[in-house]
This record gives sequence, C-alpha cells and structure tokens, in this order.
Amino acid sequence: MTAVYTWDVFSTLDGYGSYGSYGPDGDWGGYWGKQGPEFLDNRLAVISKEQRMVLGANTFRQFVELLDPIPEADLDPVNSRMRSMPTTVVSTTLTGPFAWPDVTVVAGDVVDVVARLKEESEVPLRSHGSLSLNRALMAAGLVDRVQVTIFPVISGQTGTDPIFEGAADFDLELIESRMFDGRTQELIYRPTLHCSAQPCTAPGPAAEPDPETPPRADMPHLT
Repeated sequence: MTAVYTWDVFSTLDGYGSYGSYGPDGDWGGYWGKQGPEFLDNRLAVISKEQRMVLGANTFRQFVELLDPIPEADLDPVNSRMRSMPTTVVSTTLTGPFAWPDVTVVAGDVVDVVARLKEESEVPLRSHGSLSLNRALMAAGLVDRVQVTIFPVISGQTGTDPIFEGAADFDLELIESRMFDGRTQELIYRPTLHCSAQPCTAPGPAAEPDPETPPRADMPHLT
C-alpha cells in the first residue's frame, strides 16, 4: 500500500496564496491576520501526527529564513513542530547542511522522487505550500488529498500567487469540512483528473521542483 500524500495549502476566498506589499493595506501578516485559537489548536494537532513533510526548495528556504534565527525555546508549538518534522526537500540547487534536525534533500524529477517516496514511506506524506511542485504532482495523479484552508479574506488588490493557476482540470470529492473560530473553513478533497476522452492525460510537462513562489501568508504564525 502506498503512502497517502496530502497537499496542504492556505488560501484567501479568491484563491490567492500570498499578498504583495502595495502600501499599508498589503501587510496582512501570517495567516492574513485571521488565526484564532481553534485554528491554531487544530493546526498543531494536524502536524503533530506521524508523517513526513515534502517541500520545494523555495518554500523550504522561506521556512529556514523565518525560523532558524529564533531559539527553540522562543518558538510557539506549531513552529517548533514544523522545524522538527522529518522533511524531504526536492531540489537540484540546495546542498546544506541545515540546522533543521531531520531534513533530506533529494535531487531529481519531482514526479519520480515523490512516486518513490509514496512507495517506500511507512508514514503519510504532507506538503505545505510548494505551489508548482504540487500542481505537477496533481497532474501526475500523485496527490491523494487536497486540504485547503480558506481564510476570510478577499485580496483582489494585494493578492499574489494564485494557487491553482496553470493547473489541470480536476473533479473534487469532498471528504471532510470543518469551521474554525466561526470564520475559517477547512476543506479536504479527493482530486480526480477531469477529462471527457480517453486516455486521460494532464496538459503540459511536469514543473521543475524549485521555482514555486512560497506564499508569505502561508508561513507559520510567530507569536
């Protein structure tokens, strides 16, 4: 049995994964400033389960830049767990070493790397952000769950990094939905490539693992 792979991503209501600094209104902060106690408690519970994180190079760099300067004693529980999780980074550019305790950098085609991980891993796989990496994996049929957390924000003027821009078409089966703090919605779907003809293939080549733009609002909240 192959390991279940979940793409875990945060989004505005209008589908953006980050924001640009266009004046004072562009500085939303982590989680777009909408995190609440129910969301944070659930977030810790989700990432505390035994699993392996899979990241693209740019998203991993963002985490390192954000978390490495902070002493472990000063990290909140969510960020402390993020830094300690077993993590595979798919990259042809990173070399290390890294201060994170359990990071493995694997070079190669992202589809081949993750297909092999799914076969070999004894624990579930989870990826956070890493937009182009996960769009390529969805097109290849390797993403078993899409977990979208929708924050109560419309960022029509400041939004950047449309999460599903350039993705193939998919039918989604809703597996689970939850509301946190009366405002933030978590939706978990099972994606199936949508096509009207056989054989069913996704358009375009698989993306390289490194070029995704990591969403700043998708980064953990620092307290």
